[in-house]
Amino acid sequence: MKIAVFHPLNRRQAPGQCRLQSHPMSFSPINALSPLDGRYVAKLATLRPLMSEQGYMHRRVQVEIAWFIALSDAKFAEFKPLSPGARTYLLGLVKNFSEADACAIKTIEKTTNHDVKAVEYWIKSKFEARPELQAASEFVHFACTSEDINNTSQALQLKSSREQVVLPALDKVIDKLRQLAHAHADVPMLSRTHGQTASPTTVGKEIANVVVRLVNTREKIAGIKLMAKMNGAVGNFNAHLAAWPDFDWEAFSRHVIETPEPLGLGLTFQPYSIQIEPHDYMAELFDAVARTNTILIDLARDIWGYVSVGYFKQRLKEGEIGSSTMPHKVNPIDFENAEGNLGLANALLRHMSEKLPISRWQRDLTDSTVLRNMGVALGYAVLAYNSLCIGLNKLELNNEALADDLDNSWEVLAEPIQTVMRRYAVAGAYEKLKEVTRGKTVRPEDLHGLIRSLEIPDAAKERLLAMTPGSYVGMAAELAKRV
Repeated sequence: MKIAVFHPLNRRQAPGQCRLQSHPMSFSPINALSPLDGRYVAKLATLRPLMSEQGYMHRRVQVEIAWFIALSDAKFAEFKPLSPGARTYLLGLVKNFSEADACAIKTIEKTTNHDVKAVEYWIKSKFEARPELQAASEFVHFACTSEDINNTSQALQLKSSREQVVLPALDKVIDKLRQLAHAHADVPMLSRTHGQTASPTTVGKEIANVVVRLVNTREKIAGIKLMAKMNGAVGNFNAHLAAWPDFDWEAFSRHVIETPEPLGLGLTFQPYSIQIEPHDYMAELFDAVARTNTILIDLARDIWGYVSVGYFKQRLKEGEIGSSTMPHKVNPIDFENAEGNLGLANALLRHMSEKLPISRWQRDLTDSTVLRNMGVALGYAVLAYNSLCIGLNKLELNNEALADDLDNSWEVLAEPIQTVMRRYAVAGAYEKLKEVTRGKTVRPEDLHGLIRSLEIPDAAKERLLAMTPGSYVGMAAELAKRV
């Protein structure tokens, strides 16, 4: 599989065509610098059209066209409303934007050395043989600074990526975890606090804990308003008012930004900015994704541990090899892959959330190259979500290992026994149980002998005598089923 790449030294390509660069090694997934476009290229096919350079250009074309059509409806004497045919044609440029179109813009950029201006010239080139559009061509990019186009395009990229890729991938993880929480709600499991045996829980309840956390952060990701500004070079509508001093440019800009697609952009209007949109919403969004990823790192490590101690087995896949030298191994590679990629995603997301809201004076260019890595950060996150789903779907509960662990941990019943003793005012309850259990191997008969010697009601004794580590799970099952 070879991927065509534009290179400025290629002077002979036809319009709209990107040729392989003149280099001893042509670009393909096998020699990609990033594993997102190499080893994992097929796994990110849904994100690539949205967050790639082509996706960025596509959104720039969309913003320019939306602004142009809106200007035609503003009742300016110099720009009459566009005909239905012209509108359909312009919206078609957005709807049908292709890789060939993106390559044609890159060809123009060789001359302009300015990517936004190349988009403007490409749009104007599409007006040829259309007198109505040619007559209005100077209203393409009218009164706009590059950042009016860029910030809105980036918001649109994030909008489509969030709706079409990130949240659906995260929802698959949440849905699978919810299924597991319900399926294993009643299966008792030994807890370990500080790595030591502790009051039992159920497998389903521990998974339910993660579901609740993820649902909360998922709502935060989905609820963040994606902001956009279209207010000129330094945020004051300077050029706009120079052209039409009496026109309400702020209301017009808000209308373009907040009107739903395709005639508008379907974003939230940012009324105050310097040359660039402040990027505070981006920081909020990236922080929310990073917090979600941190929860999933916690999950991946816990499941890795449960696989290690035998609570979970992993379904075998024909032909897979766990080790090049140890034939018996079935490694928890999906959870390890997820943990590694979540860490990479968070490193980028946190850098972006800290850096992007900072700009010297009315703007500097340090945000530009960072913003081009939004897709990389989200790509690592989505890759991890997919790995988690694969891993979760392979898990099989090892009921025997769970039961054995509980049966070897009768010391955990020291807690309920001393708590009942306290209810009936038995002096030194905690200390008596500590003497019997702390640091010792505890057998059922050790506890039963103590229980029978207690001066507590017979009903309480019988309840304690009937208790086992596997039955001492409190509300765990109910909580798991409720999630």
